[in-house]
Amino acid sequence: MSESVNEPNEQQTEKSSTGMDLNVAGLLCYLAGIVTGIIFLVIEKESPFVKFHALQSIFTFLGVFVISTILAFIPIIGWMLSLLLYPLVLILWIILMVKAYQGKQMKLPIVGDMAEKQAKSQS
Repeated sequence: MSESVNEPNEQQTEKSSTGMDLNVAGLLCYLAGIVTGIIFLVIEKESPFVKFHALQSIFTFLGVFVISTILAFIPIIGWMLSLLLYPLVLILWIILMVKAYQGKQMKLPIVGDMAEKQAKSQS
């Protein structure tokens, strides 16, 4: 996982096109996973920071959904792996929200690169 830090003074005073501070909008992209990711992707017109977090939220939680669905079809071992997956996803969710609120872009492996590429192409 890698982080890029926006300059704190610039980040905290800058607003997104939604009228919210960038760090608050970034945090809210993760709040309800795919749902808030899609909402912020649709309503955000300018900020690559918010678009990045929205896309990363969509890709991450869509991936978790697919993995958990596959594990649900595997008797016993899949169910045990699901029990390990959910606490890890909860911890990841909290970390992503905290980092976004701090004004940082914490790029997750694979989905972070995809989100960054898409956010840049939409700007």
